[in-house]
This record gives sequence, structure tokens and C-alpha cells, in this order.
Amino acid sequence: MELQEQVRSHTWYHTIELAPGLVTPGWFDLRKTVEKIPWPDLRGKRCLDVGTFDGFLAFEMERRGAAEVVALDIDNYRQLDWPPRQRETAPAELERTNGPERGRGFRIAAEALGSNVKRVTMPVYDLSPDRVGMFDLIVCGSILMHLRDPILALERMRCVCQGQLLATEGIDPYLTLMHRNLPVLQIRGGGDEWTTTNKAGLLRLLHVAGFRVEKVTKPYALGHGPGRKQVMGRMDVVKAFREKPKRIIGNFGRLAVRKMVGGDTGTLNVAVLARPDI
Repeated sequence: MELQEQVRSHTWYHTIELAPGLVTPGWFDLRKTVEKIPWPDLRGKRCLDVGTFDGFLAFEMERRGAAEVVALDIDNYRQLDWPPRQRETAPAELERTNGPERGRGFRIAAEALGSNVKRVTMPVYDLSPDRVGMFDLIVCGSILMHLRDPILALERMRCVCQGQLLATEGIDPYLTLMHRNLPVLQIRGGGDEWTTTNKAGLLRLLHVAGFRVEKVTKPYALGHGPGRKQVMGRMDVVKAFREKPKRIIGNFGRLAVRKMVGGDTGTLNVAVLARPDI
């Protein structure tokens, strides 16, 4: 199958330029915001990307000179940490719309880019030095909110970290605006999200899991990619407003708060560079 056809036939999470003029229509576009992340020098380092999905951050570490990059994820939608009410229906729906092969996007991108990143299939909770070795940098990109036990996940990352952890995580704009210094974690349990937190809450999670924070960015907006824009563009806003006016008004309110806190209307993120402290 030609590369263009492979790109067209896959549902992409990451926006990745695979060749001149050929860009995957991902839901999120990290190409601009990746420069806001406090990257350490990766030359000659062994790196791990936790929850790699289509592999954007893993390929970025390789591009920045990492000697070896391991990309961690799972292939089965049913192995994801689903809240109980979504545990039966959500995996089946994703298999129907995206196909059963969850790692297909990574494999297409890796082949197109000529990448040497090694993809390892394993839940984050199973990380151990015996199974994967030790890493100089571990990147954790927007997965803590999707995990039933984010502290345990961070602990497992710490046990294989001999250098630094770079966590880029979504934060709640309202909680961040209203509670700048108080760590707040809100239980959600809807869709594929278990919790949401503010900036102070993310820092506290890292502290509790045994990390010492070295650098923290200001909140920034994570860009939405063409895949998300295409889906949102098909929505009949007028019809939606008539049927659920409170939801539409609430969405506009959330966009306003995101712009106030992060300077744009994309998904609000914070990047933290930390080091094992215990």
C-alpha cells in the first residue's frame, strides 16, 4: 500500500510530517508547542517515551540525538485503563472506528521516517529494570489523566529512571485559575479520563511519587491538529445550541478560561522536568 493511502486510511492522534508535503491529520499538533518543553541535552542518552501512541515524542527524541529510544504502549484497546462505565462499550467502538491494530500509526510513521525507535508493548504499571533496563530520560506525555493510578505509574517510571523525567500533562484551566497554589485533583471517570488536576496538583503528584521538580513551564495551549478540526467542523453548531444550549455556553466559557490561563484556546498543558529524589 502506498504511503499516502496508509495515511489516509488511518485515524491519527499525532500530526507528523512523514515526507515533504505529507502530514498526518492528527487530533493534536505538537510541532509548535514541542519547543516550549524544557528538553535536556539528549545526545548519547537512552530514552523512554511512555504512552507513545503514534510516536511523535519518541521520534522527536531521536531527532534530538538520543542514542536509543524505546516507545512504550499497548496494542489492545481493552488493556487501557477504562473507567467501569466505559469498560465494555468504549474499546468495541474504537475497534470499530479505528481498526483493531492500535500501534498501526506508529509503525507507518516509523517506516516512513526510517526511524530506529523500538516499540515495546507493555502497560506502564509493569515497568521494571529487569524488563526494560534503565533510562537517562523518560517522557510522559499526557497520560496521567487517563490512568486509574497515576501515582503508581509515576513510581514505576521512577524505578527505571537514572536521570530525569519530562512530564507534559494536561491541566484543568478552571482549577488552575481558581487554585493557583492549592494542589487539586478532581475525579472525573467519564470517557477515557479518570482525573484532572491543576498545575499545583501535577507538581504534588510528582513529589508524592518520589520526584524532585527542577523546571516548570508556564501553562501553554497544546495545538489541535487537522483531524480534530475536521471533526469539529462537521458539527451543526446551530442545532447543537438548540438542543443543548447550556453545554454550548459552557464550552465557550471553557475556551475563554483556557485563553486567559494559557494564551490560546487549545488544550491547556504544563511541562515539568524532574529527577528521582528517593
